[in-house]
Amino acid sequence: MQLYDELVARGLIAQVTDEKEIKELINSGKAVFYIGFDPTADSLHVGHFMALCLMKRLQMGGNKPIALLGGGTGLIGDPTGKTDMRKMLTEEDINHNIECFKKQMSRFIEFGEDKAIMVNNGDWLLDLNYVELLREVGPHFSVNRMLAAECYKQRMERGLSFLEFNYMIMQSYDFLELFQKYGCNMQFGGDDQWSNMLGGTELIRRKLGKDAYAMTINLLLNSEGKKMGKTESGAVWLDAEKTSPYDFYQYWRNVADADVINCIKMLTFLPLEEIAPMEKWEGSELNKAKEILAFELTQLVHGTDEAKKAQEAAKALFAGGANSESMPKTVLSDADFTDSGIDILSILVKAGMTASKSEARRAVEQGGVSVNGEKVTDAKTAYAKETFENEFVIKKGKKSFRKICL
Repeated sequence: MQLYDELVARGLIAQVTDEKEIKELINSGKAVFYIGFDPTADSLHVGHFMALCLMKRLQMGGNKPIALLGGGTGLIGDPTGKTDMRKMLTEEDINHNIECFKKQMSRFIEFGEDKAIMVNNGDWLLDLNYVELLREVGPHFSVNRMLAAECYKQRMERGLSFLEFNYMIMQSYDFLELFQKYGCNMQFGGDDQWSNMLGGTELIRRKLGKDAYAMTINLLLNSEGKKMGKTESGAVWLDAEKTSPYDFYQYWRNVADADVINCIKMLTFLPLEEIAPMEKWEGSELNKAKEILAFELTQLVHGTDEAKKAQEAAKALFAGGANSESMPKTVLSDADFTDSGIDILSILVKAGMTASKSEARRAVEQGGVSVNGEKVTDAKTAYAKETFENEFVIKKGKKSFRKICL
């Protein structure tokens, strides 16, 4: 099976503009493609995971990825999928986040001469003269067509700022720049980016003529990715300091039965022939599939040793009790204690198992919290400092565990 056909078989491709040309380029290893990442946080999260895996998969087939970091577009903010205007970031915040992204991306993609490249659109967008940009780009965009785009329609009722309205133009300009400077002939994105991506193709064709070679490809990385990465306690990050390898493993171990095989197809590098028999698995067999998914992805992000530790800790806990050494830990300091100790609600919040004390209170009162195997039903329960000199394992629900230490 050739690479493009494998992408289709894995359920990655939703829509393309010219399948024959795209198929030929990808299969021959001649695609120079970009995917954009706006640095809105200091870590990538699992919503970016499909894009990173796709870039790795295509690079392994000889194609050249361009990781575009949004040092310029990040200052504006993509309105797509947002109900309100995003918080404005400073240039310092964005530059810090970009450095964090670079380190994480290097685990997936091989950068270097004739391999993958990483660029920052702030290098060209921040130097643009406003009047020159209006004259150069403005005539090629129809406001009527822009307002008809899904990414803008969703925001029209609540209010769309002129700042955000410019996002499509900036993203389109990126494709023009990358096409001219690096020979980039494809852009990849999720289906919610389709209007922005078509804008880039149209800009190239209008600016450089109909013979200019450019195309776009649309993949199910955002529509599927947006289902991923959110828990009741917040996002699932690729940074081990934000989401421990154990919690990362547990996130994938607990995906819905209906999603596990699709996740294995789209996100792991297991051969399709190996995955095919799993599609017939049902009931308890799906738990085995979830363990495979969790191990493969934890290994990809955090390395084999951390994946093994997470797997061993999970098995020990679900088997009823064994070694908790590999379990994620939360360390308490003197500042966490009062004269009466530390209460159960504060522990849950400190451990990141709940986002607030009100959420923690609900979990306790509904019988969903236990310590060392015993249920805690009183939200006022507190523990003295010396309690934590011995093993203290807190559990919320059936799947969330944490070891609390001094």
